[in-house]
Amino acid sequence: MTATNRYDSVALVLHWLTAAAVLGLLVAGLTMTRLQPGSALPFSLYQLHKSVGITVLALTLLRIGWRLAHRPPPLPESIPAWERRAAGAAHFALYALLLGLPLTGWAVVSASAFNIPTVLYGVLPWPHLPMLVGLGPADKHAAEAVLKQMHDAGAWTMIALLALHVGAALRHHFQLRDGVMARMLPRWRREGR
Repeated sequence: MTATNRYDSVALVLHWLTAAAVLGLLVAGLTMTRLQPGSALPFSLYQLHKSVGITVLALTLLRIGWRLAHRPPPLPESIPAWERRAAGAAHFALYALLLGLPLTGWAVVSASAFNIPTVLYGVLPWPHLPMLVGLGPADKHAAEAVLKQMHDAGAWTMIALLALHVGAALRHHFQLRDGVMARMLPRWRREGR
């Protein structure tokens, strides 16, 4: 596979950092919401979840900027038009969730009556969204409930899209053998060996 058929190193690093962070967020999110509130573990998981969520937001903004400035490698000609459109729609939805989930999570925290500060990785204080901080208690409660539902629905949608994304990549690699998945895999050895 030639270099022009592969994503560049920056795109690879951003993709795999985002993938690892999102998997961690999903595991932490599913775990922390099932733990008994009030102990140190749920609090620590929530703080870590918020930190990694803001990191995903930053990584996604970097990815979008990089993608706008660097054209991705073309898909093989053998891929039908409907599959190209489906892949484009799935990627658009993934990017929308990579932006939307951190933003709704940030909004949930900002609307919370508990007003617990966010300190990214225990070092950097992160502000609440000003438009939600100023709400009265009843409005905050209502906003938090809606935002939590949006965040939860987005997380389940992300799980479904990730399953589709991974399934499609594996299909291209093992069934179609068309090199689509290899475009996003790191090179572990030199070309020509």
